[in-house]
Amino acid sequence: MISIGIDLGGTNIKAALVDQKTGFIETTSIPTQADLGKEHVFDRVAMAVKKLLEEHDVEPIGIGMGLPGMVSLDRKTVKNPPNLTGWKVENVAGEIKKRTGYNCVIENDANLAALGSAFFGAGESFGSFIMVTLGTGVGGGIIIDQKIYRGVHGMAGELGHVIINYHGPLSNSNTRGGIEAYLGQRFLSRFAADTIRQNPDNPLYSKFHKNFDKLEPADLYDAAETGNELGIDILRQAGEKLGYAIVNYVHILDINKIVVSGGVAKAGKWILGPAEETAKKYLMPPFREGFEIVYESLGNDAALLGAASLAFEELC
Repeated sequence: MISIGIDLGGTNIKAALVDQKTGFIETTSIPTQADLGKEHVFDRVAMAVKKLLEEHDVEPIGIGMGLPGMVSLDRKTVKNPPNLTGWKVENVAGEIKKRTGYNCVIENDANLAALGSAFFGAGESFGSFIMVTLGTGVGGGIIIDQKIYRGVHGMAGELGHVIINYHGPLSNSNTRGGIEAYLGQRFLSRFAADTIRQNPDNPLYSKFHKNFDKLEPADLYDAAETGNELGIDILRQAGEKLGYAIVNYVHILDINKIVVSGGVAKAGKWILGPAEETAKKYLMPPFREGFEIVYESLGNDAALLGAASLAFEELC
C-alpha cells in the first residue's frame, strides 16, 4: 500500500511517495513561496504531488500532510499557522483534494514527526512514547499505542511551553521559564553567548566575540568534543533543564520512553546524558523502571514519513 506524504513548511514543500512496509519510494522538494498567498501555496502542493506521480505508475490511497499550527479534530482545518502568509482558518484538506483529486488529512508537523518515529524510526520498538523535538523551538508529540494523543481539542503535545522556572527567561511562551527558553536553538545560543562573554580566556570567546550571532549549538558540540569545559558545561546545563521537563512529562502521562529529535539534539551525550541523569534522579521511583531516552536519527524525514503514515491510518 502506498500513500503520499507532504511536509509543508514556510520555506519548502517536501513530498514523498511512501510504501507502508518499506518507506520512501521517491521524494521531492520545491520552494513554498508562502509570500505569494495561500492559493498559490495550495497550487504548489498540487504541483509537488503531480511531480511525484509523473515518475511512478502507482495509485496512492491518499495524502497525509503535516504543517505548523493547530489542527481541528477532524484533521481538515488549520488555524493561524505560523510562517504561512495570509492564512487564518483554512480547510486545507478540502483545497488539496480539489486540486489533486485525492482525499487528504492533515496534522500538526510535530505530531507527525512522532508518528513517523513510531512506524519507521527509533520509536518503532515502543508502543507508547513521548517525542521531544529540539529545533528552532521545542515541540513534540505523544504516542499512545502507536496513535497520536491529541487531547480534547486536538492541541495536546505543546511540550515546549511546560514551565520549569516562572522567573526564568522569555521565549515564545506566554510566561517566563518555559523549556523552550532553554533548549530552543536561538535561546540556547543566547544563553551560551552570555556565558562565553564572561569567559574571555576561552577559545569560544576568541572564535565568536566579534559576532556572537554566528554561534550555533553545533559549535558547542564541536567544542565539547575537543574537551572544552565551558562548552561541556553549557550543554550540561541545557540537558539538566530538559531532564526537569521530562520529569513533568512522565509524571503526568505515565509514559517513560522518551525519543528526542531535532538539530539541538545532535549534541547527543552532552545534552541527553545530563537529561537522563537528572530525570532518573527526580522521577518518583515507580517511574524509573524501564525509563530511557533515545535519539531519533530520522531528522526531518520523520515528519514526512509520519504524514504518509497518517494517510495509512485515516484513509484506508
